[in-house]
Amino acid sequence: MSMAPSVQYSITIRLEVPAKPTAVSELTAIVEQAGGLVTAIDVSHSDAERIRIDLTCACTNDSHAKEIETKLRSVPGVVVGKVSDRTFLAHLGGKLTIESKLPIRNRDDLSLIYTPGVARICEAIVEDPANARNLTIKRNTVAVVTDGSAVLGLGNIGPLAALPVMEGKAALFKRFADIDAFPICLDTQDTDEIVRTVKAIAPVFAGINLEDISAPRCFEIEERLRAELDIPVFHDDQHGTAIVCVAALRNALKVVGKNIGDVKLVMSGAGAAGTAVLKLLFAAGLKHATIVDQHGIIFDGRPGIEAGTSLEWVAKHTNPAKASGTLKEAIVGADVFIGVSAGNLLEGSDIEKMAAGSIVFALANPVPEIDPAVAAKFAAVVATGRSDFANQINNVLAFPGFFRGLLDSQAHDITEEMLLAAATALAGCVSADELNSSYIVPSVFNPNVTKSVAAAVRNEASKQLKKG
Repeated sequence: MSMAPSVQYSITIRLEVPAKPTAVSELTAIVEQAGGLVTAIDVSHSDAERIRIDLTCACTNDSHAKEIETKLRSVPGVVVGKVSDRTFLAHLGGKLTIESKLPIRNRDDLSLIYTPGVARICEAIVEDPANARNLTIKRNTVAVVTDGSAVLGLGNIGPLAALPVMEGKAALFKRFADIDAFPICLDTQDTDEIVRTVKAIAPVFAGINLEDISAPRCFEIEERLRAELDIPVFHDDQHGTAIVCVAALRNALKVVGKNIGDVKLVMSGAGAAGTAVLKLLFAAGLKHATIVDQHGIIFDGRPGIEAGTSLEWVAKHTNPAKASGTLKEAIVGADVFIGVSAGNLLEGSDIEKMAAGSIVFALANPVPEIDPAVAAKFAAVVATGRSDFANQINNVLAFPGFFRGLLDSQAHDITEEMLLAAATALAGCVSADELNSSYIVPSVFNPNVTKSVAAAVRNEASKQLKKG
C-alpha cells in the first residue's frame, strides 16, 4: 500500500546554497517532487554569497529519506551537510529520568530523607505493610513488564531492543495519568522465570502492566500473576486493545444504525489481542462471530487445535455452523471486520462483498490488513491502528485512565465489569453531536478521556469492594 509521509521518518538536512531569491523555493520544490513533505525551513546563517538552511521534511521510510538526500546532493551549487533523523534525536539518552520530589540542600534534609529519619518510616511499614502505599513511591507506581517476544510490528526482538517501547509506554503513563511507570525488560522468555521475577519485584509497585509478551505464554503469565499477587495485573495487548475496540465499535454501530446483538462479525487474528477483544465483545452483547487465523476459519473440531488452549476456547464459542474456508470467504456478507493480525490480507473487492453499512477495523500496524483509503471506498466506517488516518484505535485511550482508576481505588484485581465500564466511558467521550464516520473515538489528547475512564473504573471497583 502507498504510505503518506510521516513524522516518524522526519529528517533535518543542513544545506548551503547560493544567496538568491529563489533558493528556498527551489529546495522545497525538489523535496515535494520527490514525495516528501516540507515541515520547517530555518535560515541559520547568511552572508553576501551563501545561505545556510536547516530543512526539515517528513518521508515515508528510510529509503525515501535517502532518496531525497541524494536528489538534493545532485543540485549544482548545493552543499549537503549533516542529516539528522529526528526520531533518533528524540530518543537520544532515553526518554525517562528519575527526580527527587524533595530538595537535598543541607544536613537536616539528608536526615529527613535518608538516615536516620528514614528508619522510622521503615518501622512504620513493618508494623503495618499498608503504610507502604502512603509512605513510598508504591502508591503511584506501575511496572511495564516485557520479555520482548511480541513487540508490535517487530516480533520477537528481545528485551534490549524492546526497551525504547517500554520507555515510551512509561512516558505515556506520566503524560496522560501522572503515573510513575518503570520499564522492566526481562532477559528470559521462560514462563516460570517471568512469573517468579515479577512476583519478586512486585513490592515496589501498585500495579503490573504486561506488554508485548507472545501468546499463548502471555495468558498463563497473566493468569498466574493475578492469582498470586495482591495488586492488579493488566495485559495491555489484550485488555487495552479490547477496551478501545469495544468503545469504537459501539460508536460505529450508532453511525450505521445497527445493534451489536444482530451484526455478523469476522475477525482476523486469534492471538492475545484477538481473543481478549472477542471475549469483551461477547460481554458487550455480540452474538455472531467467525474468527480466522493463518490456517483459515476456526471451527470446533478443526485439526491441530490443542485442548485447553485459548484457540480451543475460540473454536467452541464462535462459528456454530462450523464453516471452513479463507478470510476472503468468511468476510462475504459480514457487517463488521476486525483485523488484529497482519498487513495486506484484503482488497477493496473483499470489502465490497460485505453487508451494506459495513464497519472495518484494520488494526495491524504499521501495515493494516487493507489500505484504509481503499476500504473507505466501500465501508461506512473505517478505523486503523495508525495515527495518520482517522479513527485510530490507540491503547493510550485506555491504559492511563484504567490504571489511574485502579491506583486511586487501591484495587487488588481486574474484573470484566471494570473493562466494560472503561469501554462505556470511553465511548461516551464522543458526544452525539460529534459522532460521525470519521470520529468514533476521541482524540488521545482529549482531556476528558483519562478522567472519564478512571472514574468509571473507580466506581466499578467500589461496587466490587461492597460486594466482596
